[in-house]
Amino acid sequence: QECIKPVKVDKKAGKAAARIRIEADGSYFQVNQDGEAQKLEKAKITLNDCLACSGCITSAESVLVSQQSHGELCKVLALNKAAAAHEQKLVVVSVSPQSRASLAARCKLGLLETAQKLTTFLKGVHHVFDTTFSRNFSLLESQQEFVRRFHKQAEDKKALPMLASACPGWICYAEKTHGSFIIPHISTTKSPQQVMGSLVKGYFAEQQHLAPDRIYHVTVMPCYDKKLEASRPDFFNQEYQTRDVDCVITTGEVLKLLEQEGVSLSDVDPAPLDTMLGRAAEELSSHGGGGSGGYLEHIFRHAARELFGIHAASIHYKPLKNKDFQEVTLERDGEVLLQFALAYGFRNIQNLVQKLKRGKCPYHYVEVMACPSGCLNGGGQIKLEGESSKEELQQVERLYESLRAEIPEENQAVRELYEHWLGGWGSERALQVLHTQYHAVERASSALSIKW
Repeated sequence: QECIKPVKVDKKAGKAAARIRIEADGSYFQVNQDGEAQKLEKAKITLNDCLACSGCITSAESVLVSQQSHGELCKVLALNKAAAAHEQKLVVVSVSPQSRASLAARCKLGLLETAQKLTTFLKGVHHVFDTTFSRNFSLLESQQEFVRRFHKQAEDKKALPMLASACPGWICYAEKTHGSFIIPHISTTKSPQQVMGSLVKGYFAEQQHLAPDRIYHVTVMPCYDKKLEASRPDFFNQEYQTRDVDCVITTGEVLKLLEQEGVSLSDVDPAPLDTMLGRAAEELSSHGGGGSGGYLEHIFRHAARELFGIHAASIHYKPLKNKDFQEVTLERDGEVLLQFALAYGFRNIQNLVQKLKRGKCPYHYVEVMACPSGCLNGGGQIKLEGESSKEELQQVERLYESLRAEIPEENQAVRELYEHWLGGWGSERALQVLHTQYHAVERASSALSIKW
């Protein structure tokens, strides 16, 4: 994953100061006084370097992150197996669709086949779920939250633009770098990982007649920052002294588990897929709108219909400075009704924040993701051997987009949970279970501090 300080420039004695030029594709060139341009190599930043920098996370947080790894998972599973029957925990693994696509590309399998074989491989645990299910709730809550904010914009100047909240790298940056200025704009809807945590330790625990601390919940994610998200105090149950998500492992760590066991996923027998409501799943589904969850498209269509009575059948993206900053506009008779954008990668996030600070941000909603190209290109994904990063990403995208796109409002299981467990759409319980809050973090100033 690219660091926000990616270029090392060697200073040589006797040379005049050079300029740095950034190309549209993100390449960096050093330009000397004669106009000669030399392409700069990007510094290689490991996760350890990243944590040691402390520009993003504190030492206390890095300890929490270190407690979440495939090694920690193996240790917990071994201890759980050896424990007395009454002390054993029910182990649940929730797999993200982005991780599944990355594994399928690596193992040269279809998505359904990958999911079924992964279910068999992980059956040292009790249940294997798909976080596409919990993403239905994130999308539905985000849609409703946007409409509420749109109606409030006259009296609340910070109601809009609403900024997506599913990316923990972006949230970490926002809380620590821009704090109270940016927090009111961030959607309070939980990410699919944390919604799954609430469902597993809430609804599913009740169905199994277990207290939340009797379940050990693991997620498989495309991103290291998800480990940090799971460690947030907001997602810790004080009454039962348990996290909603106990351990996060990346896609790459699942591959390490397979290698550690000497297992090739293609040789594993398939198993029926588990679902939260106990019915065997016949097929996989996804959500339209790209590999980061489809927040922009779902909210755009819902808002067009609810606020203006317009059915937005097709959505046209207009790239701006680069493919990771694009706009979508809803117009009627020449009047702009809605203006949405997606901003991926810190370069585009920085531009977005500067626009906001100058009061010149024209958008009603922005889908913000820290990784260039979004979640399918997350730092925890598997890097394919012998493939260029572009070809590799395209292969993962093709697999991810090959599934039938479902409409969250039409998912029967989701409707049942809203009705019978959450007390209906927009209920107090739904707001309590499916939403969270953010906190401005005071940072000690140091010579390493970066001013964006």
